Amino acid sequence: MTDRALELLNLPPGPAMLLDIGCGSGLSGEILDEDGHVWVGVDIAPSMLEVALEREVEGDLFLQDIGQGFGFRPGSFDGAISISVLQWLCNADTTSPTSSPYARLTRFFTTLHASLSNGSRAVFQFYPQNDDQIQLIMGVALKAGFTGGLVVDYPNSKKAKKYFLCLFVGGSAPGKGRQQQLPQGLTGEPEGVQYENRRTENSNERGRKDKKRKNVKDREWILKKKDLYRRRGKEDVPRDSKYTGRRRKPIF
Repeated sequence: MTDRALELLNLPPGPAMLLDIGCGSGLSGEILDEDGHVWVGVDIAPSMLEVALEREVEGDLFLQDIGQGFGFRPGSFDGAISISVLQWLCNADTTSPTSSPYARLTRFFTTLHASLSNGSRAVFQFYPQNDDQIQLIMGVALKAGFTGGLVVDYPNSKKAKKYFLCLFVGGSAPGKGRQQQLPQGLTGEPEGVQYENRRTENSNERGRKDKKRKNVKDREWILKKKDLYRRRGKEDVPRDSKYTGRRRKPIF
């Protein structure tokens, strides 16, 4: 689903700065890494972010309740993706005006719109409970300044049917100079075998990359990891020296 979300983002060639909303343990982030993008992840679950840190994901991570909105600088991101998260903003306390689904969605979409650059997109794969929930989400998003709409893949399939909310910031895409158009949903019967094979191939490829990472001992890789730990506030990171990454002689 992350691959499909990236396809709907329709990014220009080259690396982009992306926001992964509800990043969890960083599985989507791995795909963003493979495509050469830089990313920032936010999630409300500390336990999931701990797993992401243990897996040494490349993106910067934030503990964040997205229903409270974002504090990023305007235009910080070239796009945003979210997988299986958006519907949870509708499960809120309806007795308080400030914590109702409408209030949380309003804070979320308003601050997200501000943090995205002009001409960018935000793509949300989500599981709506009913049509009323879809209308609520889309209505708040449009009121916050977004344009766009709903893309439904395989609408006639019970198992493969997927909802994507594809939102645009501004009129035209960067570098293309034409009005952004809502993408078409995938139709027909999903080729399940091909999708399963692709998922397996991607998993195997990531597994091979993880093994390569664990076996890397060169100086550049070590310095990069140490810098990443320092930026995340980890204590007791060894200082850099001329001996960092130097291969030691075998001891007999």
